[in-house]
Amino acid sequence: MRIRHGNMRIKQYLAGALAASTILLSGCAAPAATSYETSKVPEDKKLIVYTSHKEEVYGPIVKEFEERTGIWVQVRAGGTTELLDAVSKENGKDSCDVMFGGGVESYDAYKEYFQPYRCSQSDLLDDTFLSPDDSWTVFTELPIVFIYNNKLVDRSDAPSSWRALLDERWKGKIAFADPGKSGTSYTALATMIQVLGMDEEAVMTAFTEALDGNVSAGSGEVVSEVASGTRLVGITLEEAARKRMAMGEDISIIYPSEGTSAVPDGCALVKGARHVDNAKLFIDFTVSDDVQKLAVDQFLRRTVRTDLSQGAADDEIKIMDFDLVWASSHQERILEMWSELMK
Repeated sequence: MRIRHGNMRIKQYLAGALAASTILLSGCAAPAATSYETSKVPEDKKLIVYTSHKEEVYGPIVKEFEERTGIWVQVRAGGTTELLDAVSKENGKDSCDVMFGGGVESYDAYKEYFQPYRCSQSDLLDDTFLSPDDSWTVFTELPIVFIYNNKLVDRSDAPSSWRALLDERWKGKIAFADPGKSGTSYTALATMIQVLGMDEEAVMTAFTEALDGNVSAGSGEVVSEVASGTRLVGITLEEAARKRMAMGEDISIIYPSEGTSAVPDGCALVKGARHVDNAKLFIDFTVSDDVQKLAVDQFLRRTVRTDLSQGAADDEIKIMDFDLVWASSHQERILEMWSELMK
């Protein structure tokens, strides 16, 4: 297992800065256009983006892109797997131009529906995260972490490893989204299987039993359920936890002792896209200096650019050597197995 270390200090915000951030992020989503308005937009000024990001992430990026380029962006938001399935069924027929958001292992599983494109600033990106065939472009690095409710769980008692999550004491008390809909949860599931080194069916059987039939509606609900005390612990992205901690939620992060994945999310040009040039401009924009700084400072994510600081940190984190090829090639079978086990 490759181990990479880093300091993980949770960034503390002053009340005024939080308020300013909230104002900045609210109302930033691209305004919905009526069918009449859309019909008046020239075809060379259109772009269709499917995104699994929350509006607080894609909104400011889309708005700024529109203002800088004059291109009108139509957004469809949803779960990673749901949107990738839609891309595969539409198969480039007058639909999506760009897929934005979701782990790149999911992109790799759907790479036949993407058109290779190397972004204009690829030389400034960490080559650890580059697609070998340019099927996708990375956006940010996203470690998978555990969280727990500070009021209901003592730090000394909280699960500190993937194996500890399977303990009987956490049965029915774990917040975890459906990996069939959430790319984050699929990454977490693939990470657990690889870390534990057990037979994948044995791992999944033990984990589904630990969940005791409780599956969160989406990855965004995982943090909410732990913060409210509905569940005691959860598996989520570092950035999702850090955002809620900065907002005052009484939760804490644990980095699994065996190590965890830090699979980047991505952006990809859809094969058969009608607005190819605009799509390429958007992909370039997502890894630009300005957007990557926004990702670090406002979204509390980790940049994939080598010329920018990661901004924050505190505890030691072990990053495993995640097998992306295995995760993408086994995704369909793993999800089928998951579906059967959850019946």
